[in-house]
Amino acid sequence: MRGKQAPKRVFAPDPKYRNAILSRFINYVMYDGKKSVAQKVVYDAFDIIKEKTKQDPLEVFDEALKNVMPAIEVRGRRVGGANYQVPFPVRGERKYALAFRWILDSARARKGKPMYEKLAEELMLALNKEGNAMKKKMDVHRMAEANRAFAHFARFASRRRA
Repeated sequence: MRGKQAPKRVFAPDPKYRNAILSRFINYVMYDGKKSVAQKVVYDAFDIIKEKTKQDPLEVFDEALKNVMPAIEVRGRRVGGANYQVPFPVRGERKYALAFRWILDSARARKGKPMYEKLAEELMLALNKEGNAMKKKMDVHRMAEANRAFAHFARFASRRRA
């Protein structure tokens, strides 16, 4: 690794719910620096969630994230001229990043509705452990499970970096 590691950013909480994780999610939703548009999309989705589930939308959001966050993933490792898909545990920050990405990708892939409706639908599906974001998580876990035989290669990676 070259140079210094970038310092961890501290995210200001979002204006409505005062939640730092939600603030990061809004940043993921944002296109072309249009944060107010992204906030409107997320808050409108939360209004729909509140209306349909009769629960606190922030709790639904947190639970949906917990359901979608992966525990393990596979990374390519080159060992003796062959590439292996080696299962690695996912670090804390990356869990959130993957969950955000999968939820937004599956919401954006839906057609024929405004983004806030698609996002609300995807979050409610993730709450019930359904939907494309959950399917993506299960695929990643299945891939890691299938390549468990190569887990011993993960040790070498950690020794090398030290």
